[in-house]
Amino acid sequence: MKTLNCYYNIFNSSIIAGHGCYIVDEKGKKYIDFEAGIWCMSLGHNNAEVNQAIIRQLSNISHVGERYSSKIVDEAAEVVLELLNFNNGKCIFLSSGSEAVEFSVQATRKITARPYFLCLKNSFLSSYGTSASRCTEDWISLDLSQYNGDAKAFLKNIPFEKIGAFVFESGCVLRMANVPKELINTIAHQIKQSGGITIANEVTTGIGRTGKWFGFEHFDITPDIVVCGKGIGNGYPVSVIAMRENIAAKIEQCGFKYCQSHQNDPLGCAVVKQVITTIKEQSLIEKAVQMGIILESALRNLTNKHNDIKEVCGIGLMYLLEFNTHNNLNLEKIHRNLFDAGFIVGHTPATNTFVIYPPLIIEQKMIEAMVNQLNSIIAAKKFPSQ
Repeated sequence: MKTLNCYYNIFNSSIIAGHGCYIVDEKGKKYIDFEAGIWCMSLGHNNAEVNQAIIRQLSNISHVGERYSSKIVDEAAEVVLELLNFNNGKCIFLSSGSEAVEFSVQATRKITARPYFLCLKNSFLSSYGTSASRCTEDWISLDLSQYNGDAKAFLKNIPFEKIGAFVFESGCVLRMANVPKELINTIAHQIKQSGGITIANEVTTGIGRTGKWFGFEHFDITPDIVVCGKGIGNGYPVSVIAMRENIAAKIEQCGFKYCQSHQNDPLGCAVVKQVITTIKEQSLIEKAVQMGIILESALRNLTNKHNDIKEVCGIGLMYLLEFNTHNNLNLEKIHRNLFDAGFIVGHTPATNTFVIYPPLIIEQKMIEAMVNQLNSIIAAKKFPSQ
């Protein structure tokens, strides 16, 4: 390969096509993608509606300068704001989820004089910037492993009057099903009561992934800023920050400046609008709920058959399968064997987990085929760690 590899080993460098839940290599072999790319392909690969939206916009204009705009930008913003009920709110469209989270943090810093931001310790907010480093001089990180069910006692030493914003990621590195709702609801209430801002990081959990449009909807919170990426572009590199009217006004009035080459690109905005429209027209949120129930049931049945599996955790179409570390299994080889059999799942070695985030269009027969194959691989016990 001529491209720099600085993360995972490449299993196959000859992928040439994709359609729906499948990707295809140059030999014609098909793989069912239970990872949706990098959790991005909400509508599946090579989606006809998104492709046509791209072609239509390319036939007009794909990119403009920072002093100009296009009608499609406002149309995409209206669609996003309508989902959130952010009446008279505003959006800005950028290129990646990390950039969008960092933008929301930087912008909020400009409109608050308070010294701290609050987050959950194991949240993944971005891959760079202050939202990635989260130095203790500026951030308070709550360790959920220390939470015993008493929200009041857990939060007694948190100086809410000094916290400018709570940046909340409802799932991803965190196991969403295990995030205590009472605690999150209490934090959000305290932030609001003290005059702080709540930022919902929906880069992974947004746009139907959890069986609702947004992950925060599983909690009793009303965010002021919502950040989306990944699935909102269905593979196209676009992200969006949506703000309530009062927040947008403060950011504009404080003189905050931010400009990058692909900010509010018409092409990215056309994709955003079409992705949301297609999810609505095809009732894919409802389908995510139905397929999520089937996926969870199949994974739990698998767990009951094998003591190698420690836990199944997830919601909607967002599941983690954690394996016991003391058992004599080589997860790297199991992961590769599953791929060779035609099934793509994610593998996070640091947590001994398989990541299963399929497109919202996944079918029951695909779920059953993948779980049956994984069952056969584990049962064969062909992969000792030594």
